Amino acid sequence: MSDPVQPAAGEGGGLSPPAARRLEYSIIGLGLFALVLIFQPFSLTLFGAGCALVVLSGLINNLLPLCQPGITVRTVINTTLIIAFIFCIVMLLSITAAYLYGVYFVDAINPDTSEPFYHQTFVWGVAAVAVVLAAAFALSNRMSR
Repeated sequence: MSDPVQPAAGEGGGLSPPAARRLEYSIIGLGLFALVLIFQPFSLTLFGAGCALVVLSGLINNLLPLCQPGITVRTVINTTLIIAFIFCIVMLLSITAAYLYGVYFVDAINPDTSEPFYHQTFVWGVAAVAVVLAAAFALSNRMSR
């Protein structure tokens, strides 16, 4: 007999126990694969990919508490969107803080000859990704009602 508050595994679009276990093992496996790439002695390209994967797997580790039977896939996707959105906002804030640090503290010693950070296409790309993630999350919430 299933609990009326929490749907039984596999009912109502929730994760089945094998699916929850696969999700958990794949998240952990991604982190281990990233560490293997970092500590391999053959290629700097693989090292760089491992460094990027460590950051990605650190963000994805926030999904580990959701690797339980009965959790809906929509919940996992919404949580992934929120984590990615927060990452983009924090990255934009850190780029801004680094730029302002250079303007107010380093500029007195060594004037900045490069263009401002807000003229960089990478910054606008990250901002666009943040807007798309926020829109996707809002659309996902609107569709679930």
